[in-house]
Amino acid sequence: MSDFNNGYARPIPQSADMSVDAGLRAFMLGVYNKLALGLAVAGALAYVTGNVEPVQQLLFARTADGRIGLTLLGMIVQFSPLVMLFGSMFFMKNPTARGVNILYWAVVATIGAGLGVLFLTYTGGSLASTFFVTAAAFAGLSLVGYTTKKDLTGMGTFLIMGVIGLILATLVNAFFVKSGMFGLVISGLGVLIFAGLIAYDTQRLKMTYYALGGDKQAMGVATGFGALSLFINFINLFQFLLAFLGQRE
Repeated sequence: MSDFNNGYARPIPQSADMSVDAGLRAFMLGVYNKLALGLAVAGALAYVTGNVEPVQQLLFARTADGRIGLTLLGMIVQFSPLVMLFGSMFFMKNPTARGVNILYWAVVATIGAGLGVLFLTYTGGSLASTFFVTAAAFAGLSLVGYTTKKDLTGMGTFLIMGVIGLILATLVNAFFVKSGMFGLVISGLGVLIFAGLIAYDTQRLKMTYYALGGDKQAMGVATGFGALSLFINFINLFQFLLAFLGQRE
């Protein structure tokens, strides 16, 4: 999913000037700033939908056995990001910076609203501590992707295939196996896969900067798609880490 749209990326050059220059720093800073703002917005929306009772009841409901379920609106919110991401592959053949920004904030808002269920499942303290662990891991992994001279393209292809397998395994466990141990195995694989994708996507963004050759319009598109990829990676890593670090209510 992280590599859902490469429409803005051109082939990676065989040799790129790997020296850090002001243009590259500005480009990456733009991506990270948008990512940070997106995480703040998503977190605020998750807090509202998980803690403000009138809003909470619009999206979530407890089943007869005490489990947390989704209302019709809650289901729409939960599946909207996937619909938008896959839809963008078909309807954004020639993306613009404005269009990508709209997609980014729509995905951030719906994912954030859907994450309110975590406040009904885990303690606030464990959510906060897991978030900071995720942020520290993200910073380290992104730094690895930014500084390594090893080409991670092959690893990225393998990891994207892993995401597809992860989705299928999650569905099988949710509807057929329903095993807690299998769920932990899936979460462990999810941590490894999205950790790798953070490094891979960071390097891909760096190579994209060189490939675009100073094209301002294309840079705006790349910034939006780059922030979206890293946002999705961060959120997935956070949720998989919760399986190990989160304390349930």
